[in-house]
Amino acid sequence: MIAQIRGVLIHKDPGSVIVDAGGIGYQLLVSLTTFYELPDVRQTVTLHTHTHVREDLLQLFGFSTLLEKDLFQILIGVSGIGPKLAMNILSGISPQELLRSLDRRDVDRLLSVPGIGRKMAERMLLDLQEKARKLGSRWALPPQEKAILEGVAEDVLSALLNLGYKRGQAEKAVESVFQQNPDLSLEKALKASLKILATI
Repeated sequence: MIAQIRGVLIHKDPGSVIVDAGGIGYQLLVSLTTFYELPDVRQTVTLHTHTHVREDLLQLFGFSTLLEKDLFQILIGVSGIGPKLAMNILSGISPQELLRSLDRRDVDRLLSVPGIGRKMAERMLLDLQEKARKLGSRWALPPQEKAILEGVAEDVLSALLNLGYKRGQAEKAVESVFQQNPDLSLEKALKASLKILATI
């Protein structure tokens, strides 16, 4: 099984990329979350991968983070969710937000993701809440900082998205700011996040 590919990005489209690794061009299917994190064409890229094998098909799925890969793998374990729908879900909600939504049993947030109906959302909560909590203990912020992200930090993130910043970069900036100082006001946190984003 191929667990990771590192090479030169030679083509990218929303949903699909080709990476030249050792003279072989690997096509990988990616979510929009990963697509927005990709470097420019002809730059080096590293993607965590999941190999999906069927009798008539072999597909590689690429992820910019191990968290997104882990979420993909638990999503496809849910009855009714195949690889395509799992990628659609990860394109419609960030990995961190999906973890929080599953942990808080936020049906409305799940319903806002394209491709998820009420029955599917309820099934996801039933099958994935405990798995999401285990993932959260490994990947998410500590409880105190996590709670802050649900308040002021979410307002900061929303403001950054409205300014046109990519979700993945904005989330990383906001998390970094609140890890350093969890008691910032909205205005100070926004300024600090913009300062981080200016260096990316």
